[in-house]
Parts: sequence; C-alpha cells; structure tokens
Amino acid sequence: MTAAREVDVLIVGAGPAGLAAAARLAAAGVGRVEVLDREAAAGGVPRHCAHGGYGTLLHPLTGPAYARLLVTSAGQAGATVRTGVTALDWAGPLSLHTLSPDGPETVTARAVVLATGARERPRAARLVPGTRPAGVHTTGELQRAVHLHGQHIGTRVVVVGAEDVSYTAADTVRAAGATVVAMLTEHTRAQTAPARAADHRLRHGVPLLTGTTVTELLGHGRLSGVRVRHRDGRTAVLPCDTVVFTGDFVPDHELARRARLLLDPGTRGPAVDGALRTSRPGVFAAGSLTHPAESAATATRDGAHAAGAVLAHLGGARLPPGVPLSVAAPLRWIAPNRVTPSDRLPYVLRTATELARPVLYVTQNGRVLHRERLRTALPNRTLRLPAGWNHRVDPGAGPVSVTVS
Repeated sequence: MTAAREVDVLIVGAGPAGLAAAARLAAAGVGRVEVLDREAAAGGVPRHCAHGGYGTLLHPLTGPAYARLLVTSAGQAGATVRTGVTALDWAGPLSLHTLSPDGPETVTARAVVLATGARERPRAARLVPGTRPAGVHTTGELQRAVHLHGQHIGTRVVVVGAEDVSYTAADTVRAAGATVVAMLTEHTRAQTAPARAADHRLRHGVPLLTGTTVTELLGHGRLSGVRVRHRDGRTAVLPCDTVVFTGDFVPDHELARRARLLLDPGTRGPAVDGALRTSRPGVFAAGSLTHPAESAATATRDGAHAAGAVLAHLGGARLPPGVPLSVAAPLRWIAPNRVTPSDRLPYVLRTATELARPVLYVTQNGRVLHRERLRTALPNRTLRLPAGWNHRVDPGAGPVSVTVS
C-alpha cells in the first residue's frame, strides 16, 4: 500500500540549487521543506569534485567541502534532506510518486522545485561508432570512480573536449596516477582560460588537437585506441586504454517532460521566467536543469532566487506569465527564457561558434531594448546579460529576441 504525506515545499534534487532553495525556505519559516535525492548522499556533483574552485575568493573550498557546507546549511535551517529516494512520476499537479527503501509514497506539496541537474551525453548518445570495450567514461563517471570509489581507471587517457570540465577531467586523470596522452576538440581553440590551457600544455605536456573529432573506438575487452579525424581530412589512431567524453551536457528533464511542462528548444530544459516559474502554477525549476551546465555558484544563486519566488507564491502572489525570450544563430540558448518587466535575475547564454567582439542586441517587435558589446564569445563558455533592460518590455508586443552581430 502506498503511503501519502503532505509537505509545504517539495524539492527534487539535493545539489547546490536544491539545497540553497531548501535552506532559504526553511530559514524563512516555511513549515515543512523536504528535499529528495536518488543518490546515497546529498551534495550533487561537487560531492565528487575533489578540486578547488568552490566557495569564495576569501573562503575557497573543494567540491566535497562545498557540498558538506550546503547540506549542513539546509539541515541547520530546518529542512529535511532525504537521500536514496527516487521521484518516479506525477500523481497530480503538485504531487509526486516516490520510491525509497522504505517503500512507495505519494508526497503532495503546496509548491514543487525541480532541481534535477544535468548530465553529460555518453558515447552512445554522441553516435561514436566502434567496439564496446571497457575504459570509456564521461567526466562524472571518471570522478566518481576516482574520488568516491578509488578505482583504477587505466594508464593512458584521451580526453575528448577542451572546455573547463575537460581540464577538470584531465586533473582527475593525473590524480589517479594516469597520463593524459592528448586532449582534442572540434573547435579551433580551447574553451577555457588561456592560462589554464597553457599550464596543461607547457607544464604537464598535454598536446591539444584542435579541429579534431573521434570517429571510432578500437579494442576488444579493453580500449586500445581511438581513431580521430582532423579538419583537413587526415586520420590517425591515438593509442590509449581509456577515453573520457566531456561536456555536451543535457538537462535531466524526465520529470519536467512527464509533467508536460513547456520545454525551451534551446536549453531542452523547462522554460522558465525570471522568477524561475515553469508553465505549471506552483512548479519551479532551478540550477543546471534550466541551463546545462553552469557553475555550482550559479546553481546556488538560482536556488536561492527560486526560493524567493516560492515564498511569494505561498503568500498568494500571482505574476503575469511573461513574454517568450529566444536567441538567433549563432547563439544556442538563453536562460531564463521568458521575461517580465520585474525580472532581476541575470541571463546566461551560449554561442555555437567563436565570435570576436560581438554586439548583443535585445529587440522586441523591431524595437531595440538593449545593446551591449562583448570582448569575445567562445563555444561552451558562459556569456552573461544583465537584466536592467526588462522594464522596457511591453507584455503585449510579442516575443523578445537576442541576436548578435
């Protein structure tokens, strides 16, 4: 028999966004705030990111320390964090069927926050042909194997990708005692800070192959190499026993799809406005579910911001639905992707190609709402657009568009 319970706010996902939302809501006096996560421990991705770069400049933290801080903050504020619990499907507009070792439950809330995060697409989803040997990982799988389970991953590793997460994967490979024989990217340059790329190339001796893609995996039983193709058509085989596919994040949006929430075609996550409201009243979305995949700091900010919108919702506030906000090529996506004149959350967006000193234009029905020149724009690197132009939006004048020239 399925048990039934009621809470005030139900949060799905105990990563930075979910935990930040829980901490703010509980601290604000919301009676019953509950966070569910299917993993055995709370904290999300930072839990197995042993490198630094978390926290603040004055109080830098490693990923596990940052995760512990978020879990502790939520608990001390009065939120309940339940791990090993999977949200299976919707039982109603604000109700979810869940399953845990204690059995099935139906949990009903006054508001639901989806903070289910994002994941890297594995080899199969990238349509890379070849055999099916051992030694093929994504960054998340690599970090869990090394930092959580202490597993041996191999000795010679090829890292596919050259963005921030790719260099983090390379650091993890070295921490495991293996050698990065090459990093490769289809783009013309690395999509990380120049100093970081130079450090790996010069101090660690890691070659970066630009304009290069993986066309085949080789080996039986264990990976023996990867076949690559360069932009000029040349092919080569890189001998290795491990390959790590990095980046290419997609939102973990199954619950959003099951709810038939309006999805944004760019991010492929639920469409949200500046208050992080979805198309279903009382359901909010935050973190990498809405923009795969930004930093933990951005996810934490989103969670706290969503909590403010949830508090307003619980207090009876009913805001207008907002105007659709979209981007035109070569831009890929923008989040939030609906806009109201009162929004204050900064927008994050990505480009598909490298742009030199681009100018962003925000327009509505031919009227320019905002113009901003950027120094540069690289694929897989975040661009930020302030929200100071929102008050110029006319709710009745149609969609708002962001273009670049």
